[in-house]
Amino acid sequence: MGKAAREQLTRALNEHLNTIHETFQMLDQTPASSLDKVGWKEVIQMGEQVSKQATTVGMLYTGETPGVKALEENMATYFNMLQGFLLLSHGSSMGAGPTLSSCIHRTVKQVIDSSFLLLQEAVSSYGSQNKAQKLSIPRLVGAVWDACAALKKTPATNVTAIGQAMTQVAVSMKDVLREMKELKPASSDPSDESSGESSTKAVDKSNDDDDSCDEDLGNDLSPEEMKIVQLATAILSEILVVIKELIRSITALLQQENSDGCAISVDSLEKLLKLCQGLGVQVDELGACLYPPQEISAIKVALEKISSFTKETETELQNLKGFTDDFSKACTGLRSSLRQLEFELGCPGATDLVPELESLVVSN
Repeated sequence: MGKAAREQLTRALNEHLNTIHETFQMLDQTPASSLDKVGWKEVIQMGEQVSKQATTVGMLYTGETPGVKALEENMATYFNMLQGFLLLSHGSSMGAGPTLSSCIHRTVKQVIDSSFLLLQEAVSSYGSQNKAQKLSIPRLVGAVWDACAALKKTPATNVTAIGQAMTQVAVSMKDVLREMKELKPASSDPSDESSGESSTKAVDKSNDDDDSCDEDLGNDLSPEEMKIVQLATAILSEILVVIKELIRSITALLQQENSDGCAISVDSLEKLLKLCQGLGVQVDELGACLYPPQEISAIKVALEKISSFTKETETELQNLKGFTDDFSKACTGLRSSLRQLEFELGCPGATDLVPELESLVVSN
């Protein structure tokens, strides 16, 4: 009886899965203009209903094995909710740019996937005497709860989604900055040679494993290399200020949008995000080039691209009418730091920094 019941439930489950899979594919398509825009709050509310239905599935397995009919009815109700959840999610993506659409797609998929796993386990464990299977049901119910709760943290607007993505870029940059600050010059202690300590270190180093070698990486920079590191660190610090002011400018645009009803260009916001992410890539490149032996030519390329991305960001923010004095000052500070390192590396066009440095000396 248990095997036959599981086969019956499996057939019903597969039919529901196929229907949901077809509906889920809608999320990859742009909603028709004839559809009404759905607020994200409605999606969250439907997610709460899905969460409650998952709880019901778990309760069916707290006592004796539920009847086939009861489980089939519960499954049908659950999938009807998932169907409605997907339709609402699709409606909420109207007007969403790539970044917001990606956020919606990711969180909705988590709800669907966790629900599938729960129902599949409920069917496969039906009539089974395996305690481990039954104990897995509460854990899978908890996974659905977590996925539905994550809907509340999902951005509801393009501006919020893009702001979060920019913040993530800044977080990654801070990790690179921390690594830069950990780079150290080679020891200049004369006692190292006289005491024979250097030879002892050489013997010890040969016995070290790969991890210990990694720890020594970046601890033997020359004074010239350390100067480049210090100037690069200043550049990264200035880039973080630029991104901070960029996010503040976008936030101000959001407030303006809410007050006067003038919609912000999603394409412009997406372009700003791509420029921001481009800066992040160059920061990674710059950080990697600072380890000895330093790759000067690659550093020059990274500096050139950082400068280019910064100029494009300024232009795009001006087009959005979100250019602020604080953002302008941040960009000016970044350009100054870029020129200092370019001058140190002998980059073409960096010689115009000399008069500026001389004027600074005179003014001090």
